[in-house]
Amino acid sequence: MEKYQVLIIGGGTAGITVAAQLLRTMVLLFVVLFALSTSCFGQSTWVAPKEADAIENPLSGDGVVSGGKKLFDKMCVICHGPKGKGDGIAGAGLTPRPTNLAVQDQSEGVIYWKLTEGNPPMASYKGILSDEERWKLVSYIKSLKKK
Repeated sequence: MEKYQVLIIGGGTAGITVAAQLLRTMVLLFVVLFALSTSCFGQSTWVAPKEADAIENPLSGDGVVSGGKKLFDKMCVICHGPKGKGDGIAGAGLTPRPTNLAVQDQSEGVIYWKLTEGNPPMASYKGILSDEERWKLVSYIKSLKKK
């Protein structure tokens, strides 16, 4: 059986073993990195105007959500990931990181407003997608929370 010597820093009863000091340093580093990641890389507060809540989705029916999924797969997966969790390959390099759409609790009007207006790095889709396409995306995004 091998024996290991532990170096005591500071000596005496107040000394800290190297292992304990390393553990303390690692915990401190983790806390600092976690704080930085949530403040620098977490989703920033992006608030739509109150009027956006009143905007109603004019589309309904079974084909709306499936049409929205097709658009989502084509336009949004790259940043928001296949399940809308904000873990897409391109989203990893964005600040702020893409939001987790699967847990969002915003009205359809707010989501539509955000898709329309954008907020860098989130693009504005006003000139890219039609109103109908944006509403289909809204319907699909709202369905993610139910899954």
